Amino acid sequence: MNVAGRGKPRRKTTRVLAVLAGLALAVGLLGWQPAASTEEEGTMTMPNESHAETKEAIFAGGCFWCIEAAFELMPGVIEAISGYTGGHVENPTYEEVATGTTGHYEAVLVRYDPEQITYEELLEQFWKSVNPTDDGGQFYDRGSQYATAIFYLDEEQRALAEESKRALEESGVFDEPIVTRILPAQIFYVAESYHQDYYKTYLSQYKAYSKASGREDYFKEK
Repeated sequence: MNVAGRGKPRRKTTRVLAVLAGLALAVGLLGWQPAASTEEEGTMTMPNESHAETKEAIFAGGCFWCIEAAFELMPGVIEAISGYTGGHVENPTYEEVATGTTGHYEAVLVRYDPEQITYEELLEQFWKSVNPTDDGGQFYDRGSQYATAIFYLDEEQRALAEESKRALEESGVFDEPIVTRILPAQIFYVAESYHQDYYKTYLSQYKAYSKASGREDYFKEK
């Protein structure tokens, strides 16, 4: 997600804080349960041990503006939050992540109602929203920060993610290998406020980016 030509408004100076990983499972995986309210830049929500009404999932698919829109428009999805995860720098800014040196992915944290939509359906939407054969980024957004990944929060998500990836490989849809990584969830840092709901707030810029990046045409051909 390049800065140039994206109509980026002036960023706020408040540093983003994290949605911290909570429960350490016996097998060494990290997982956390949904928070009660929408995250905002400058806030930090501690995970609860359990929550019957909502669940969470984390996906990286290049520009988080586009992945946020892909999930948030699905019935049963409560919200999709743009942010950064998988890196080694605390409280990273957009400018820092954009250098490709912090180790973070642009990603979205999806909160959903499991009675209306399943994790398997989220996985299907993810695969439909990315080019999983591109290991160098997505479309004209190049760099490790734009690579694709599925971050699992528990053993069930890991198994389902691996199963869905295997099914896609065996389907023959793609001639090239599927390079999307399946990784344990790490701290998720909420991105700056101007990135949230970008496809709604800056619709014309979002549409121009989606077209110019090649993303729109790619999916029309699929």
